[in-house]
Amino acid sequence: MKPSIPKGTRDFGPAEMARRNYILDTIRSVYMLYGFQQIETPAMENLSTLMGKYGEEGDKLLFKILNSGDFMKGIDTGNLQETSLGHLAAQLCEKGLRYDLTVPFARYVVQHREELQLPFRRFQVQPVWRADRPQKGRYREFFQFDGDVVGSDSLLNEVELMQIVDEVFSRFGVRVCIKINNRKILTGISEVIGAADKIVDITVAIDKLDKIGLDNVNAELREDGLTEEQIAALQPIIALEGTNEEKLATIAGVLGSSETGCKGVEETRFILNTLKGLNMRNCVELDLTLARGLNYYTGAIFEVKALDVQIGSITGGGRYDNLTGIFGMPGISGVGISFGIDRIFDVLNQLDAYPQAITTATQLLFVNFGEAEAAYAMKALAAVRQAGIRAEIYPDAAKMKKQMQYANARQIPYVALAGESEIAAGTFTLKDMKTGEQRTVKPNELTNLC
Repeated sequence: MKPSIPKGTRDFGPAEMARRNYILDTIRSVYMLYGFQQIETPAMENLSTLMGKYGEEGDKLLFKILNSGDFMKGIDTGNLQETSLGHLAAQLCEKGLRYDLTVPFARYVVQHREELQLPFRRFQVQPVWRADRPQKGRYREFFQFDGDVVGSDSLLNEVELMQIVDEVFSRFGVRVCIKINNRKILTGISEVIGAADKIVDITVAIDKLDKIGLDNVNAELREDGLTEEQIAALQPIIALEGTNEEKLATIAGVLGSSETGCKGVEETRFILNTLKGLNMRNCVELDLTLARGLNYYTGAIFEVKALDVQIGSITGGGRYDNLTGIFGMPGISGVGISFGIDRIFDVLNQLDAYPQAITTATQLLFVNFGEAEAAYAMKALAAVRQAGIRAEIYPDAAKMKKQMQYANARQIPYVALAGESEIAAGTFTLKDMKTGEQRTVKPNELTNLC
């Protein structure tokens, strides 16, 4: 039987990895430009670290790891006959695969607090896992590239994160829209319509607007217990249009009686006004339907949409003041963003937006005619590599046709040949594989290829 991989996962060959590394290197260089430092955390966390941090829907998507050894020891087998086995998870599984990089980061901050200089600016790129239904742009294993600032309440952190997003996608040559909202505004909305206890239900439902449409969102709100009057009061807010300033002015009037809502408007206005003076190259839009269903966001929330490709959000994040408090360390504020590497990869593939240079790994191939010729080529090979040229020698003294086919298949632009006459003259014949042109060069001239 032919081997396969689980649904929602992917293999990446050399060409794909070259493209992915271009994405990672680009984002990494921008983070470092803004003074961020890199960390890593384990693929698995204690399940107690993960559970309860993503809301009920998020908890369902956690991949749980069976305890090692006899994981059934001490378990009442009578429970296995019940319809739901969810209550057994705590007994069978003590660990789980990380769902995102933010909660593990919060755990890291609490665990290493004495070693950190606050504010701490961290970036992290690692795979995460979600037991989701695989579909286009949605995977069970995928990479995130997060940047966070903890230990500072300043909204300048939100501004700089938006600048990072703008810089990254400008370098990629991808047009995006950066959508901004604030959970305090959403809390204020729930208060003024008389449904303060339904804030999580409202935000989870509104966050699905793009996916399931307005009618289905309203149906979900009814199922969550909102009255027809409350649902009706939400409609003008969901459908709000105009410039960012006009939207803010309208919502400020609606939320006048909510102190929390007014604070959200004030924070959002500061972020938008500051960004306006910073020559952003991509559009920044206030979107009151942006909710992001995760419970830990408390302030500004962000989402980035590609304008020229139909795909879900490719970057998201927000402020999560309460997150470290879950681990017993209240009072440490944080804000972060997460680049969806796999979706960005899909976007760049669809737009064919990669630089030509990254599609070629090896730049120069030395042909192998035999033992003496290979020994002669190896000296030049060492020199060109020292000069920074990516080069290799064909390992076997195969027929010339086979070696040239290899160069063509690998899209290697230049081939260096040295037979008896070239060795005697201390030269190489250099062939341009694109034009077919051949010329005689000295070994030191091979370093001038690039």
